[in-house]
Amino acid sequence: MPLYLDDIAPGQRFNGTTRIRIEDDRIRTFAAEFDPQPFHLDEAAAAASIFRGLAASGWHTAAVTMRLLVDSEFKPAGGIVGAGFDELRWPRPLRPGDELRVESEVLEVRPSKSRPEQGLVKLRTTTLNQDGEPVQISVGNVLVPCRPGS
Repeated sequence: MPLYLDDIAPGQRFNGTTRIRIEDDRIRTFAAEFDPQPFHLDEAAAAASIFRGLAASGWHTAAVTMRLLVDSEFKPAGGIVGAGFDELRWPRPLRPGDELRVESEVLEVRPSKSRPEQGLVKLRTTTLNQDGEPVQISVGNVLVPCRPGS
């Protein structure tokens, strides 16, 4: 069932139901098109970088996170419509062979002052690898409609 603004409260948690394994070729393919830096493309260059090995682009991690969030228990009515981020961090690199999942927590729910038919949900989403270590932490704002007739 879709969630309306009225259904969401601070402290609610949503878990991901899907896991995605990121292989070496996916890291290189994404990087070649969207972030063609040597430490995302070449093992030798990556080994000599601050990453000390091949690492996915943070934007690749963000794209995978979005997929995992869409597949998670968090199902706002109208879809996950972003209104911007307050925070986006990559505390450790995403490596070949990592298997990712997401966990989200509602931090704040506030009705819109200018659009009474909707509001904003501030959501912290943590993307974790197979060892439970965060590879991305974001705090974003999602537009969520109010229940029709409320």
